[in-house]
Amino acid sequence: MELKICHLYPDVLNLYGDRGNILCMRRRLEWRGIGFEITELPLGVRDDLTSYDLFFIGGGQDFEQTVLLSDLSAGRAANIRSAAEDGKPFLCVCGGYQLLGAGYRTADGQMCEYTGIIDLTTEGSPDRMIGNFAFRLGAESGGSVVVGFENHGGRTRLGSGVTPLGSVLKGYGNNGSDGTEGVRWNNVYGTYSHGPVLPKNPEFCDHILGTALERKYGVRDLAPLDDRAENAAREVMLRRLHVN
Repeated sequence: MELKICHLYPDVLNLYGDRGNILCMRRRLEWRGIGFEITELPLGVRDDLTSYDLFFIGGGQDFEQTVLLSDLSAGRAANIRSAAEDGKPFLCVCGGYQLLGAGYRTADGQMCEYTGIIDLTTEGSPDRMIGNFAFRLGAESGGSVVVGFENHGGRTRLGSGVTPLGSVLKGYGNNGSDGTEGVRWNNVYGTYSHGPVLPKNPEFCDHILGTALERKYGVRDLAPLDDRAENAAREVMLRRLHVN
């Protein structure tokens, strides 16, 4: 078995160690003897995305996101939409998550039109939502408790019938008011969790890898790994957040 992983915009969207999510997926595949190929597609590099099995898009500030607009309109948005609608798994963090929506209105009123793949919108605010946080994944995403770090001015609202990735246990999540965090649409996982999120949450990482394997090969079974160190780090943060 082999997974072809595509890291989109690594040169522009890589806040707070988001690249660590790629490293985590790589190691967990290596430890299981599962083949992989990781391709970075920076700004301006063309590819139709059809040959990849799994995608990652990291986070960026408002400026970095506006830099991407011409690239998205030159065909990349259509390619991302096609892959997502085909059921290929995506992990998208913060700015990468916001790019999936119809658009983003910055705190100073500038409207940025995005891919419109998922029915969600984001409004910027000068007041940022910052800190370690925790949320529980929905059953369709494994149901585990995830810890991460959020730092965003954007308030994201999901459209009617769109499923959040999880429910906030401590922190802000999508907007600080409705208790939702991220989005789960098709096999797209959108989240505000930096940190990076996957090394501290191996169960979530394996759920995403398993989704990619099942889609490609029809099997989801992943050999267990020794995750004591990862889970110990996660438990420390849960205690600090006073989450049971």
